[in-house]
Amino acid sequence: MTQIYTAVVTLLALLLYFAVTANVGRARVKYGVKAPAVTGNENFERACRVQMNTLEQMAFFLPSLWLCALVLSDKGAALGGLIWIVGRAIYAVAYIREPSSRSLGFGIAMLAEVGLFFGAIIGVIKALLG
Repeated sequence: MTQIYTAVVTLLALLLYFAVTANVGRARVKYGVKAPAVTGNENFERACRVQMNTLEQMAFFLPSLWLCALVLSDKGAALGGLIWIVGRAIYAVAYIREPSSRSLGFGIAMLAEVGLFFGAIIGVIKALLG
């Protein structure tokens, strides 16, 4: 496998997703929100939104990450992926503390996603032309 750095970053992204998902389970118990409810306590709802938003973002992030790695640069994609992970971690902590403070983490992750997406586009165009 030539995209080993991207594979490592993918595992780290999945670990981040596992952590935010486990946090929802802890919050469900701590705040007494019985399944299948997803509302009832603001702190639980914050944890739940972090998990769902992270999952929503992964649908764009992971294909962009891998396409960029395959057609442009494994190390470049991995770096973009690490930036995304840091941004999502900042987002998660900020959102759980105070939802209105989530913008920095969201912005960092979004810039990384857009960079990976455009990296993939550039790589595909180079391959088509070259």
